[in-house]
Amino acid sequence: MVRKKGVYGIAIVALICFLLIVFCTKEPDTVRISHNFQAIEFEDVDVIGEDISIDKIIDTQRLRLERKFDVFKFVTNKTFNKLSMLSGGQPLRTIIVTTWRSGSTFLGDVLNSLPGNYYHYEPLLHYGIMQIRGPPHADTAIKTLKNLLNCDYTDLENYLTFGMSHIYLFTHNKRLWTQCEAYPQYCWNATFLNEFCRLFPFQSMKVVRVRLRLIEELLSDKRLNTKVILLVRDPRGTLQSRRHRDWCPGEPDCDRPDLLCADMVSDYSAAIKFNKMYSRRFRTLRYEDLSLSPYKVVQDLFDWIGINVHPEIKEFLDTHTTVNVGGVSSTYRDSKNVPFHWKNDLNYTEIQSIEATCEEAMKLWGYVKTKGPKLRDFNPLTSYTIK
Repeated sequence: MVRKKGVYGIAIVALICFLLIVFCTKEPDTVRISHNFQAIEFEDVDVIGEDISIDKIIDTQRLRLERKFDVFKFVTNKTFNKLSMLSGGQPLRTIIVTTWRSGSTFLGDVLNSLPGNYYHYEPLLHYGIMQIRGPPHADTAIKTLKNLLNCDYTDLENYLTFGMSHIYLFTHNKRLWTQCEAYPQYCWNATFLNEFCRLFPFQSMKVVRVRLRLIEELLSDKRLNTKVILLVRDPRGTLQSRRHRDWCPGEPDCDRPDLLCADMVSDYSAAIKFNKMYSRRFRTLRYEDLSLSPYKVVQDLFDWIGINVHPEIKEFLDTHTTVNVGGVSSTYRDSKNVPFHWKNDLNYTEIQSIEATCEEAMKLWGYVKTKGPKLRDFNPLTSYTIK
């Protein structure tokens, strides 16, 4: 009897050991990283490691993008392959042209909340705090923009070198940055960037250092077929907002009202020309109008671009237009009040000084001069036309 119990005990121990061996040697589940940035879901990463090839990354992302197109009809009568450069198509490209502290971060994030969008965030950061109005920087700046829109990083050494030490150049492109975190060996690799960029059916870009007149070289390129939004803001609001940035004071192109408003007048003149020559691919937008009616304006913008409004875009607006969260660069804002903070933050002498300097620009863009220091119920907006 004792011998039988001993045999049974040995058998049980052996079975337990066998089960432990099987369990411990079982292949682990695929590692998955879920990233969230401003309530928008990143492209997932399947495999993390140094051995994965560029081709494997590209193939994986291509399948994900194709599945998104199977689930939602982004563009009427256009398949994913017709919009992906890797398949011989051309993406829908949209450029925001504006200046610092004029609402472009918010509008840029609205466009980037579209699944399948590749975001070129302020690609001229390496030029510093300057406005490019012509020589000596115009040619190289426009070439940089054109190369990026063509997904050609090959000759962009200055751009990539700057980005290595200023990673926010890439972090705003959340779909790219997810890959950078998983595969840092490829993040600044031109070959990888060329291929990854060419996957995407939509591209957006925001530019705050080039004046509108110079953008004609991009508008006139029929192959790019890009659409351009000139984003304008009340100079009183722009200058008030710039006060909160430590990089602005002492920089003439940033803190001088005369230069800001001369650029607004110049942009208006270029807008007249573009409105006639590129009426289907150019439009203007005031930041105040976007802030007061975000859902209506965004719907109108996407109709104009030719893309159906995805639920994630509406989710972005739901979470970013009703409360103030974060610092001065946050896009979580009570959108109806943000554009008009200047009425409280600037004293009346400062307001009058800006208005005297910017009288022509304000008149062209439909901004009303104050009539006294009591501004609580003052409406600074009127209509404007481009003609």
